[in-house]
Amino acid sequence: MSEENKTPKKIGYVVKKYPRYSETFIVNEILAHEDAGLEIQIFSLTPSDDSHFQDIVGEVQSPVRYLPLDYLKASTWWKYLNKANEVLPNLFQMLEVFRDEKFKYVYQAIELAKIIRKTEIEHLHAHFATSATTVARMASYFSNISYTFTAHAKDIYQKDIDFGKLQSKIHDASSVITVSNYNLEHLTRMFGSDKDKIKRVYNGLDLRKIQYRSPENRKPNIITIGRLVEKKGLNILVDACEILAKHGVEFHCSIIGKGELESELLGQIKEKNLQDKVELTGALPRTQALKNFYDASIFTAPAIVANDGNRDGLPTSILEAMALGVPCISTDVTGIPEVIKDNKTGIVVPQNNSVELAKAIERLLNDSKLSISLSENARKLIESNFDISKNSAKIREIFAPNVVSKEVILTSGG
Repeated sequence: MSEENKTPKKIGYVVKKYPRYSETFIVNEILAHEDAGLEIQIFSLTPSDDSHFQDIVGEVQSPVRYLPLDYLKASTWWKYLNKANEVLPNLFQMLEVFRDEKFKYVYQAIELAKIIRKTEIEHLHAHFATSATTVARMASYFSNISYTFTAHAKDIYQKDIDFGKLQSKIHDASSVITVSNYNLEHLTRMFGSDKDKIKRVYNGLDLRKIQYRSPENRKPNIITIGRLVEKKGLNILVDACEILAKHGVEFHCSIIGKGELESELLGQIKEKNLQDKVELTGALPRTQALKNFYDASIFTAPAIVANDGNRDGLPTSILEAMALGVPCISTDVTGIPEVIKDNKTGIVVPQNNSVELAKAIERLLNDSKLSISLSENARKLIESNFDISKNSAKIREIFAPNVVSKEVILTSGG
């Protein structure tokens, strides 16, 4: 059966915030679906509070709706439910399944279900297994359509995750997507009874827009891009820069992004007297970020497992660097070794090890032949496994509807 015949034509994408500077993988996915002719509506639980956005957000044609955040008084709530019950028959009985959910998510799910009925959306897909999937799951039940979600990293690894609720979400979804083999093995091990519905589909890049350039004859510029948070291991990078400076290595390091650790990192840079060597640029527009990529000799992502269990899944910034021709150094966190294969497509160093990171950086800065070889191999791997046109087609196959019968009662537990 062709993709056209079995894929629903109207899809609702549910996200926590839209747009977000750090979530270009969602935008890439939506753009690829639009190119394939899908009619998409984006539903965001909250407005974005980012100060910068990637340029590609402006290419998205799909409308964005922000689900309501305002709270209803008790008297108004019961009137609201009575009216909603006219659009969503048996709503009162269905609410019993979700008696433990937060009011705001129930309210947003009902609003989403009402929109689904009016617009004839056929399927819901959420990104991240947390609040967006909570709302998508309830809305799918209220409106009697199927839902899927993509699990990434922090949503399945943080220590405070409610695994009972995550199990319910996986069980009730028609399928679950995750972004690395590492994640796939983790989820199938944890939720073996539903392992057949969990699929691995890598995030993708639009390679038509990403031109490869050889890293030959570049200045000794080191870059990293990401939110300034613990799991990025940026303090390790600053420590490695101190080692390089003491060794007399010529370099400049740009840390691109914003986040809660900005003041701490600035203090660390000042303490180590690296102001002339290490720069926090803040978030940059896409065009400026690309320029930094093309000017760089090395991209480094010294990712770690944070104290709360949070970790990167497979950072888009690494994929972009590999596609653009920037030799990469990273660690063995989650799915990263699936793309950075040590001494083949990049260099892998131990987590939390500034000495080894500094050695790897110095090695690449001094070995042009190795840098070029890693760069060329990395681009080939990206072309093979991370082309958004191919990967989004796999996602559309997964969207093939598997509508829940009205008689089916979902798993309790949120």
